[in-house]
Amino acid sequence: MLATRLKHQIEEKYWIVGERLPSIRVLCVTYGHSKNTVIKALHILESENVIEARARSGFYVSLQAANIAPTHQKIKFLRPIKVNVPEIFQDIMDRSAAFDILPNEPLAPPSSSLITLHRHINNAMRFQANKKAMYYDEPQGSLVLRNQLQDDYRHNGLSLSSEEYCITSGCQQSLFLALMVTCQPGDNVAVESPGFYGVLQLLQQLQLNAIEIPSSPTTGVDIDIFESALKKWNIKALVVTPAFATPTGATMPTEHKKNLISLANQYDIALIEDDIYADLGFMERPFPLKSLDTENRVILCSSFSKSLSRDIRVGWIIGGRWQKDIVKLKLVTSLANSQATQIGLASFLKNGHYKRHINQKRLILKQQRDQLITNIQRYWSNSVHFSIPNGGLALWIKLDSKINTQTLYYQALERKIILTPGSLFSVEDRFHNFIRLSFNHPSIGNRKNALKILSNLCVDR
Repeated sequence: MLATRLKHQIEEKYWIVGERLPSIRVLCVTYGHSKNTVIKALHILESENVIEARARSGFYVSLQAANIAPTHQKIKFLRPIKVNVPEIFQDIMDRSAAFDILPNEPLAPPSSSLITLHRHINNAMRFQANKKAMYYDEPQGSLVLRNQLQDDYRHNGLSLSSEEYCITSGCQQSLFLALMVTCQPGDNVAVESPGFYGVLQLLQQLQLNAIEIPSSPTTGVDIDIFESALKKWNIKALVVTPAFATPTGATMPTEHKKNLISLANQYDIALIEDDIYADLGFMERPFPLKSLDTENRVILCSSFSKSLSRDIRVGWIIGGRWQKDIVKLKLVTSLANSQATQIGLASFLKNGHYKRHINQKRLILKQQRDQLITNIQRYWSNSVHFSIPNGGLALWIKLDSKINTQTLYYQALERKIILTPGSLFSVEDRFHNFIRLSFNHPSIGNRKNALKILSNLCVDR
């Protein structure tokens, strides 16, 4: 059957993701079939999402034809674990390479959005400069910025008073405050596995135990296994990223969110929502878990570091029933934030610049995701499996089980290539043969060559 033959050739990378298939006429000649037979075969492959038709262009290999995402690993024995983040984490952060395999490569000129943002902040610095220099901002943060955040979230299904927001120095500080206010040293905290290494770092510093809950690369944390953990262990909180979680890019379905809220209510635990990637959805922005909160026990944490700029260090937290205590802790730990940065950012948002920026960024990130997938398909072996997220910044890639990506990290480092090994995303090193690769930068030029080198290093293993 022609459809089966074509599908097999696509699986063998005769044509790779994004590549145009030969014309119907050429396929007829190549395979010795009639036009009707070729068209029927193409329609079968299209119905199976192996290829996609593009108007007045032809048929192309679709993303769905790429290697399937790695299944989440089963954990035989759930148990509280003392956290010890590997030393390699500090090495990666020291090199500013969390989302770039070649951090020393020249960057593109700043976008018009970034230039506009800096102009708004500079204008805010000049206005009443002496007053800003003499007085701290209120601990809860700038009211004009909180009002703007309130308005933006209202359009995404979350209607709350600006008094329920507190400005922080980034999402990491928001997560830190959320854990501090809900837990005591020695408490158990459930985390996604694989999950954000920044959360594991916080657990270590706060002397909290981690209970790793397996997470699907497509739908996120396994609700059934989480419920089993709640029945067995006294858990104070779950830290979860419902929208485009790192490293997998998973997005939690609505029904899973509702079930999660129900379990939190039943077992009286806090849900700490990391919402930092939600604005980077290629199709849409998923509504936050907080919008389904029925008992004010979801603490939402986020910032602009992934969607706009890592430099401005502005985040926020919606603390629910813990809000007053969170504001007090923020006062103790950081006192206040830059007034000029907050006011300038609020002006940038109010004038619609952020909306235009994020719409453009989504298009660019989607193109760069497809570009990275195409290069992996072209240069890496068939044994590689990876997630295909509809947002976020990275792919979660499973290599051959014989490969240890911590060892691979140091081999790549000798070639000035920085990768993020899977061991960082688990307390018990369950992902020794995984890496996270970011599409935050285009996979062209030297970065494309770096992907080829990584492929060769994997083969040499």
